[in-house]
Amino acid sequence: MPVIAAVCWGALGLIHLLPALALFRSSMISKLYGVPSGSATFLLLHHRAALFLCLLLVCVWAALRSEVRPLASVVVAISMISFLWLYVAAGQPAALRQIAIADLAGLPFLVIAAWLAFAPAREG
Repeated sequence: MPVIAAVCWGALGLIHLLPALALFRSSMISKLYGVPSGSATFLLLHHRAALFLCLLLVCVWAALRSEVRPLASVVVAISMISFLWLYVAAGQPAALRQIAIADLAGLPFLVIAAWLAFAPAREG
């Protein structure tokens, strides 16, 4: 099962890679979110990219170290599920549809990774 967990964490990391890269390439913020540079919202989204870098690092860490997987599961679940919840509550804005699809595509990986993280250890 350790390979399955590592693959799931790798997939979750890949989902967070693009928004994390926006920290270093701020022009991506306008492309990803349709927000013009120079606005206060742009600044907030630039900071959000730093938080996505943290999520990416957590996913990589969880892929490599099983002891961090329970906490990583909670952190990534809060991020992904809260976005999807807010997206639906906001009427599913078309500009954010691709992000919602990416998070939806990541949910099966998150469910498997979390299940493996919290499953009792099996002795064999």
